[in-house]
Amino acid sequence: PFAHAVVAGDVVYLSGVTAQADGDPIRESDSVEQQTRRVLRVIDERLSRAGTDKSRVVQAQVWLKDIGRDFAGMNAAWNEWVGDDDKPTRATVEAALAKPAMLVEIQVTAVL
Repeated sequence: PFAHAVVAGDVVYLSGVTAQADGDPIRESDSVEQQTRRVLRVIDERLSRAGTDKSRVVQAQVWLKDIGRDFAGMNAAWNEWVGDDDKPTRATVEAALAKPAMLVEIQVTAVL
């Protein structure tokens, strides 16, 4: 019902990505760090297919099922991925996600 990525001019818009996007089922035992790493691998793949990479991400939106419990774990995985340079703007909020086992969803916008 939606595109995983849309390129408009020099901008790549990704749809929100959850840990189930890599084709493996989400397990109830998965931590938010594990799910975030899976999400970021999918984001890397989708950005690459669109002709860009994480160093060109300018904006990110993060939704957490339980921000009080999961913010630190998500942020640890995020910081490993994003590195010290080229950090995008980011908003992180708590939201009910589509399936009970989903702990995190991330959407990014990047330039080509």
